[in-house]
Amino acid sequence: MPIMELDGRTAVVTGAGRGIGEALARAFHAEGAHVVLADLEGAEDVASSIDPTVQTAHGLRADISTEAGNVELVTAATEILGDIDLFFANAGVGLGTDVLSTPESDWELAFDVNVHSHRWAAKALLPRWLERGDGYFASTASAAGLLAQIGSAPYTLTKRAAVAFAEYLAITYGDAGLKVTCLCPQGVNTQMLHAGDEAAPGGNVVKLAADVLEPEDVARDVVAAINDERLLVLPHPEVADYMQFTASDPDRWVGGMRKLQRRVMGAE
Repeated sequence: MPIMELDGRTAVVTGAGRGIGEALARAFHAEGAHVVLADLEGAEDVASSIDPTVQTAHGLRADISTEAGNVELVTAATEILGDIDLFFANAGVGLGTDVLSTPESDWELAFDVNVHSHRWAAKALLPRWLERGDGYFASTASAAGLLAQIGSAPYTLTKRAAVAFAEYLAITYGDAGLKVTCLCPQGVNTQMLHAGDEAAPGGNVVKLAADVLEPEDVARDVVAAINDERLLVLPHPEVADYMQFTASDPDRWVGGMRKLQRRVMGAE
């Protein structure tokens, strides 16, 4: 039997104007949750397509790249939903390449959106959740948060930090009633994935390394994980095997990744 039932719950999803965020919001609503979708653009249209009556799905324009933007989102969503049962920090950016050529502005935005937005949202939500003894924080990181990604230092570092923050929350506040789930997929058929198609001579490294899933498939896995209150969601099950490989033989793993990098860069 499920531990966490979404039916009758309230949920906020960021980055919900398209892609994984849209699929998550639709899946949560289909399970019976009252949802707020947040994004810089598109959230209102997606919400109205989920519920034209605007009774159980609401779209908000939100900029989660600042602490003020996260506070405003939590405040506005609370006015609509009452208590927020589940907050899904899904919004993310894929910026930058190597350490030498990535501008500081890309580093800053990557950390603000991929890491600090999680922290800022949790900071705004935790007081009420700890008072209630109940709350659910979920986030989208990436397999790059568990396994370094070829081609982008900012993406690798920020996604690794996002996973670490989710683990920290689960350890620190689990006994106080907080549940935590972190989504770590490889290739998902989204605009962000296809932005890497022409990034290197050998092709998109994520597509080379894994099957590409549809956002709806990922959302189903997330719903199952939330029902069971599992920490990690790995829609690509081979990621768990890779994690064991890196732990047991990190030098061999790095050697294999170097070989893949040479392929991506057209060096072999």
